[in-house]
Amino acid sequence: MNLSLTLSFRPTEPSLFHWKSFSPIKYPQKQHVPIFHQPKLDPRRTQFRVTAKRPSPIEGLSEEMSAMASQNLDHAPARRRVRSAFVDVHKQLDHCLFKIDHVGIRTEEWYGRNSKGMQIFCKSWLPKLDVQIKGALCFCHGYGSTCTFFFEGIAKRIAASGYAVYAVDYPGFGLSEGLHGYIPNFDELVDDVNEQFTNIKGRPEVKGLPFFIMGESMGGAVTLKIHLKEPSKWDGVILVAPMCKIAEDAMPPAIVLKLLAVMSEVLPQAKLFPQKDMAGLSYRDPRKRKTAGYNVISYKDHMRSRTAVELLKATSDIETQLDKVSGPLLILHGAADKVTDPLVSQLLYEKASSKDKTLKLYQDGYHCILQGEPDDRIFTALDDIVTWLDFRCSPN
Repeated sequence: MNLSLTLSFRPTEPSLFHWKSFSPIKYPQKQHVPIFHQPKLDPRRTQFRVTAKRPSPIEGLSEEMSAMASQNLDHAPARRRVRSAFVDVHKQLDHCLFKIDHVGIRTEEWYGRNSKGMQIFCKSWLPKLDVQIKGALCFCHGYGSTCTFFFEGIAKRIAASGYAVYAVDYPGFGLSEGLHGYIPNFDELVDDVNEQFTNIKGRPEVKGLPFFIMGESMGGAVTLKIHLKEPSKWDGVILVAPMCKIAEDAMPPAIVLKLLAVMSEVLPQAKLFPQKDMAGLSYRDPRKRKTAGYNVISYKDHMRSRTAVELLKATSDIETQLDKVSGPLLILHGAADKVTDPLVSQLLYEKASSKDKTLKLYQDGYHCILQGEPDDRIFTALDDIVTWLDFRCSPN
């Protein structure tokens, strides 16, 4: 049975904050857009309390590892220590992406620096030495994610098909420097990522090869902004459940938007806005939902006020420019996604001026179609990405 719907055009061929888990264990969310409550506010009586959310427990961890995972991760040195402590734990996880062991895949980790002098974590996955590289893929991760953990398996699978894969952690996310989960300016974040990708394009192993950019969830917004800045610099764009428009019924009322704007100036770094635990909406497979909690350096706390405003501004800006998306385009989206709306991906597909565009909707798929679906569906989606890349890198 064909479990996906594909729409393609080629000239010659193809609620942004309370959800209750059915599980007694609360697992941290993964790759989501923010969901806002619409609070009833009395200006005379409203008080703001800046607090940190208590980390959710992770089943099966020793007390020592649990304590390590629940420490303050506001700054990069702590996140780097925790990541190192969990290397062996991650190797034992029961998830198809962690069981991928493509012998000969070459990896490298390094820290670049952005224009402000901040260390930006970068990683590459290259095919075996005897495999000719067909092209390069640069990846942008989601808000509650990093460029490691689940993406390690995704990158290995794509690299094994002959592609050089590169990814970075945004400032304030993963292993990069910066206050955890804090986006002071979305356009500056985009520039930071683009700066690293520009440097990567000069690496000898990929110089002169086709370059593609791929983004998931919030990373889809980063990807679109990079493409819109320099559309001719990329040979294709891949979007997975992209955050490119906030549904009208999920937008806060005008008074809350005004309050957000004020608080983002007064207390920009404050963790004022609680979020839904999106794991149940993001991962269709309950076992994979549990595994997501082990990405201990992903941001799971209340959203910082400036970050909330910047995400709203970014999606509003992208929404006005959908028709300017002009390069070869592949969009993948779970048809049952309730985190980012698949109808918005349909809108992007229709409005984009690309002459080569494909939309794939996966029946019953949730938000994390590359991590949270049954194994066969995950590998189908990854194969769809590789097939799309192969066609555009073919010498014919």
